[in-house]
Amino acid sequence: MAAHQFQTEVSQLLHLIIHSLYSHKEIFLRELISNASDALDKLKYLTLTDEAYKQIDFSPRIDISFTEGEHPTLTVSDTGIGMNENELVENLGTIARSGTKAFLEKLSGDARKDSNLIGQFGVGFYSSFMVAEKVEVITRRAGEENAYRWTSDGRGEYTIEQDARESHGTTVILHLNDNGREFANRWRIDGIIKKYSNHIPFPIYLHYEETGWDDKGNKKQDKVQKTDQVNSASALWKRPKSELKDEDYYEFYRSIAHDSDDPLLYIHTHAEGTMDYTTLFYIPKKAPFDMYYADYRPGVKLYVKRVFITDDDKELMPVYLRFLRGVIDSEDLPLNVSREILQQNSILRKIRQASVKKVLSELEKLAESDKEKYIEFWKEFGRPIKEGLYSDHENRETILKLARFKSTKAEGYTSLLEYEIRMVPEQKAIYYITGQNEKTLRQSPLLEMYNAKGIEVLIMDDELDDVIIPMAGKYKEFEFKSVNRSDAAEDLKTSSDKEKEQEAKPLIERIKKALGDRVKDVKASTRLSDSPSCIVADSNDPTVQMQALLKSMGKNDIPEFKPILEINPTHPIIQKLGDMEDGTEFSDVCMLLFEQAMLVEGMKLEDPAAFARRLNNMLDRAVEKK
Repeated sequence: MAAHQFQTEVSQLLHLIIHSLYSHKEIFLRELISNASDALDKLKYLTLTDEAYKQIDFSPRIDISFTEGEHPTLTVSDTGIGMNENELVENLGTIARSGTKAFLEKLSGDARKDSNLIGQFGVGFYSSFMVAEKVEVITRRAGEENAYRWTSDGRGEYTIEQDARESHGTTVILHLNDNGREFANRWRIDGIIKKYSNHIPFPIYLHYEETGWDDKGNKKQDKVQKTDQVNSASALWKRPKSELKDEDYYEFYRSIAHDSDDPLLYIHTHAEGTMDYTTLFYIPKKAPFDMYYADYRPGVKLYVKRVFITDDDKELMPVYLRFLRGVIDSEDLPLNVSREILQQNSILRKIRQASVKKVLSELEKLAESDKEKYIEFWKEFGRPIKEGLYSDHENRETILKLARFKSTKAEGYTSLLEYEIRMVPEQKAIYYITGQNEKTLRQSPLLEMYNAKGIEVLIMDDELDDVIIPMAGKYKEFEFKSVNRSDAAEDLKTSSDKEKEQEAKPLIERIKKALGDRVKDVKASTRLSDSPSCIVADSNDPTVQMQALLKSMGKNDIPEFKPILEINPTHPIIQKLGDMEDGTEFSDVCMLLFEQAMLVEGMKLEDPAAFARRLNNMLDRAVEKK
């Protein structure tokens, strides 16, 4: 017998499981049945595609039994691929995903009672320790002679020793604790299977004892052993939609998404003709916790003629739809299709293209038929959907229709179509402002002219908007224009604005000289009405928000882009500045106008102490005059 220590992350996970009171303890059985189904899927695939496995008997089944009494047990057994000694260590002793730490942090925070996270992360086996004081796993790899027994109480280590098993597969024996005693019950087990695992595509048999009766209706002393198949064991997605009810779809969703909630939306498609395939996609109500991880877990499974192929291929659907859960089942792909072939396969590419259009089309219908429900979707998944504006040119127009934004005129969220309807006469562009904080953006001096003219501006407080929206190009014939840039107000200038610019030229030259190379340029602003100054980016330079995003991505070698200072020629401070002589006081006011504009935009000052000194000097002179 060999003793092993759990990987640190596994020990942390088990500690949380054992010492936390979870709201859905019953999900442990869902997870064990799901693992058994995966093991059967893998062996089924190998017996059809790998010569080394074609002679192996494949009689797929999952068997569940239990014992009552002082030391109750629950056993889940399958005839799947099984494991050898190395695989036991790899699969039951470690968690081999880089998102483990973040997952554990989330699980130990406000969400610690949400046991659904365990299944979503893919470590469902460990949920057994919610209900068991000891777990044993007896397993034998298909095609190998040796069997092994894995044993642990979940408190830091496990043992592996050689054992015996009549055939390939895995048996998990739970020695139930006080929290798990309720699951050594026929009706409890039957109810859980029907709730979570009814559509597992292999038969699940429940073994139990029942009181026997003789022909005269008298109880027999000995109980009778009985076995029932408790699931439908059919591929739900292949059944006609007319036969299925919402609850059928919801049950299947819960089994594949490890989610106790119903989905927000499901989309079931049977396609026949030049291509024969079926898809069943679900949109969850809540975003998967790993949605923004580079190693996110794909949620779409690929089948060929109902044979499971993979659930770990990020090419099945585009990255911006990574929150989808469901199934693609093709009748036309070869069973032995490899990952490399999948990425280049024309059939799968066409299925993907059609599936993306179908999902986007259904979202359009949802947006029209149930605005409240669609906004619920957008709040959870709007950010990845917007990623499609730069990654999916083919569907860009549809994605623009689906996009929702905060704005200066609408409550909540608005569509671009609604924005278009509210445009003022002669308006030629769609205006937007980017930054990190919605409240700050709504108070930005950059909006003053647009508010005065009744022009709506979209509020974009997502750091990705600075990347995505410029790549979107146009909505219909309207260009997107960022009010953070110097050229955004050019097409709104009046003859009066041009006259004021001309009159301000001498003062502008003096301010340029005072600020030196701190700014790229100084201009008379047509966008300001209440504020004396603001800063904007040159039309060819990244905005403040974009520069911050690039630095957060580790791109510290980008050149420094200097802002443009715009002054309001009609503001009293600017007019008084024009009457001042060149000198220290004039330079201090110019610097304060520049620095306060930087602060409003959320930029850091190069020398905060110098800013405070200049401000104090100004306050001192103001007090003296009083």
